[in-house]
Amino acid sequence: MSIQENLHHIKSTLPENVTLVAVSKTKSVGEIMEAYHAGQRIFGENKIQEMVEKYEEMPKDIHWHMIGHVQRNKVKYMAPFVSMIHGVENFRTLKEINKQAKKNDRTIACLLQIKIATEDSKFGMSTQEASDILASSEFSELKHIKVVGVMGMATFTDDQEQIKKEFNQLKSSSNQLRTTHPELEVISMGMSGDYPLAIACGSNMVRVGSSIFGDRNY
Repeated sequence: MSIQENLHHIKSTLPENVTLVAVSKTKSVGEIMEAYHAGQRIFGENKIQEMVEKYEEMPKDIHWHMIGHVQRNKVKYMAPFVSMIHGVENFRTLKEINKQAKKNDRTIACLLQIKIATEDSKFGMSTQEASDILASSEFSELKHIKVVGVMGMATFTDDQEQIKKEFNQLKSSSNQLRTTHPELEVISMGMSGDYPLAIACGSNMVRVGSSIFGDRNY
């Protein structure tokens, strides 16, 4: 199927409350424009430089989401335009995003990355660490970011029960944090291979790439 057909098929299966982030990393401007012309406006990239280049070339009503690991020294390059930063794994990164957002007179939406996978390669903080950040006086001073939810990446495995357990863990973390911070409405989890399971476990934002664009270009 074409990119347009894939996109329409996926959107037709998503509940109304679920936001689709089309993962466009490694894809050409032409391919992304196919999705754009099919009505998609939210795209996710995992490398800041690649996202900056695409932003400069493409329509300005696109909402760019940074979904990869965030290097603090590169935040300044995306701060003028990025809509949401998914993988915020510590307070130092939040401070840097706030600093760069302030320079651009913007407020940037952020998701706290909770570590739910068993793999050491996955980044993230514990629920307690997230709670401590949100409760701190230093956090309350950051006026140019808005933490709107949590995100997590499950272990790369075919074991559906393990993935389900990890998704449920993120949902539980979200519930726990929302008892004191009800504004944390977003739960970003689920990718091409497991987004239906993620939605069943409470996800309301999915990051889908290969099911839209085909296999990744390395």
